[in-house]
Amino acid sequence: MNICEEKCINEVNVNKTLKTLPDQEDILGIAQIFKALCDPSRLKIVLALLKQEHCVCDIAVICNQTESAISHQLRVLRTLKIVKNRREGKIVYYTLDDDHVISLIHMSLDHIKH
Repeated sequence: MNICEEKCINEVNVNKTLKTLPDQEDILGIAQIFKALCDPSRLKIVLALLKQEHCVCDIAVICNQTESAISHQLRVLRTLKIVKNRREGKIVYYTLDDDHVISLIHMSLDHIKH
């Protein structure tokens, strides 16, 4: 196995790459999104919302979990702007927040099927 004897072999390329990296706050934000989506329960909720909105009760049935557990997971997803909600009377409906989330999920599905 080759081991670098120099601290930095190609300083020009390293500097170019460093200039393209997001700032630390953005990196942490991206990590939080992936952290949220790595939980199977939250991912199943997101997948359930890919095509249509659902209320907490229906998501609980789809995910085979309690409404309380689903509400907790939805709160995490809402905080990270992965899902959004709207109220219709006493019922709160959830959808994915925007097309970026949908694209991220579709790209992930395409990647694992590739």
